[in-house]
Amino acid sequence: MDGQGPAPEGVDTSIPNVARMYDYYLGGKDNFAVDREAARKVVAMVPELPATVRGNRDFLGRAVRDAAEAGIRQFIDLGTGLPTRDNVHEVALEAAPGSRVVYVDYDPVVVAHGEALLATTPSVRIIEADLRRPREILDHPVVGALIDLDEPVAVLLAAILHFVPDSEDPHALVAQLRDAMAPGSRLIFSHGLSDPDRPEATKGSREVYASATSPVSDRSRDEILRFLDGFEILPPGLVPAAAWYPGESRDQVPSGSDLIVAAVGRKP
Repeated sequence: MDGQGPAPEGVDTSIPNVARMYDYYLGGKDNFAVDREAARKVVAMVPELPATVRGNRDFLGRAVRDAAEAGIRQFIDLGTGLPTRDNVHEVALEAAPGSRVVYVDYDPVVVAHGEALLATTPSVRIIEADLRRPREILDHPVVGALIDLDEPVAVLLAAILHFVPDSEDPHALVAQLRDAMAPGSRLIFSHGLSDPDRPEATKGSREVYASATSPVSDRSRDEILRFLDGFEILPPGLVPAAAWYPGESRDQVPSGSDLIVAAVGRKP
């Protein structure tokens, strides 16, 4: 994309798309002028956001690798976003050949990109579905073909639940997923953290996202911890995504990196 040529059929380039904005923060090229303009407005208010997003992406890779090394061989990535470096299936298959991965996104453009990327990888699939309807995802035939919910599974909710407003009861959505997961399963999770010290930046960022495909609902630490109810939170606990390493938290992380916090929960 990146402003080269017309948009694919069915793609609305008049509204900023949160997946394409995220791609821009990561330094990708799968974005349009409207996405870049919106993302730059946010970065002007929150300059450390691109580094924070990259820290979240790195957390995802470490958590997936740790789950694979712990014996988990199946992964469901909800709200996967556009393909980028160190995708979940690449990390999982490198750590544990034979791993099976299902990507889930409600954006048809994301799904089209994923299908092209995964065309020759039989143990990895992507489906178009909405995480706000967990039962439809769990009952999807592609999920049933690749994922055995009677065995441990890693469910990924990385930087996606802050796009689900309270009116959709996101805590109940996570509880539905948790209840379907076998003992020993993991929730790999990150979420935007509200910053009471910068109310103007928070307000301004929310206004930008309110004009995009999904408004943002960053939450307090206590609200975020509630998503992990019913899980044993593995060390180092709920920490800035850039600081999360298996079993430990790193002190030296970029300034402002606590804008996205992360944790891994294990179902007892």
